Amino acid sequence: MNNCAFFFQGVSLLTDQDVSAAAPELEIPLAHAGKFPSSDIFTIPADTLNVAAGGGLTGVSVPMGASLPPLWQTIPVRQLLSMLPVPASRLLRAFHVAQWRRESLFCGSCGAKNSDSDVELSRFCPACGRVEFPRIAPAVITLITNDEGKILLAHNKKFASGVYSLIAGFVEAGENLETAAARETREETGIEIGDIRYIASQPWPFPHSLMTGFSARYTAGILKPDGVEIEDARWFSRDSLPALPGPGSLSRCLIERWLG
Repeated sequence: MNNCAFFFQGVSLLTDQDVSAAAPELEIPLAHAGKFPSSDIFTIPADTLNVAAGGGLTGVSVPMGASLPPLWQTIPVRQLLSMLPVPASRLLRAFHVAQWRRESLFCGSCGAKNSDSDVELSRFCPACGRVEFPRIAPAVITLITNDEGKILLAHNKKFASGVYSLIAGFVEAGENLETAAARETREETGIEIGDIRYIASQPWPFPHSLMTGFSARYTAGILKPDGVEIEDARWFSRDSLPALPGPGSLSRCLIERWLG
């Protein structure tokens, strides 16, 4: 959208629009940036984006201490995903880059202030030459079923009360995705899985993940939550599901696919 941008403050979207509308205006006129002095304004060139994403992106990262004009509101991006009627690939891309820019002001090698590249989405250190790209931490999330046609769902200590989701975790150095899925399942629930198959992926910049979704089948072991991250884990049938993650997440997408 020409001359429009996403406005962020921390982990929230800023807007003066009605986001409850059927087609909310998430990208608003860039001219509003004048209301927020010292904001970081950045552009993601169209040639670095998927063609389907709709061209280049502009984002405005507003300082945390900045006051909002009348009628403006903050909406946590994670919450916003469950409110949108359409995929939010542009929003997630801009949000990911906004967070990375806040965290990459200085060189990680020598501490000098970074500069922006003119030819790609990166930052470089004028003192030592180190180049930094947006950080991406791969993670796996796995839909596990057993021979009775039930699905394994777990309650993480960080979840809201009663909400259950799929087993997930970050990929460690030296692992491939399938190995990470099996290890996370073993560590968190004590069971072994096989027939691990890729299904889909989703950018998940909370703060900078790429979620990769798999299906797998239970093969062995006794189900026992680790008690550290996972408080409870159970097998559920289609007609006895607990509260699930909200729409907009890959976890919910995989579960809906299984239900269908």
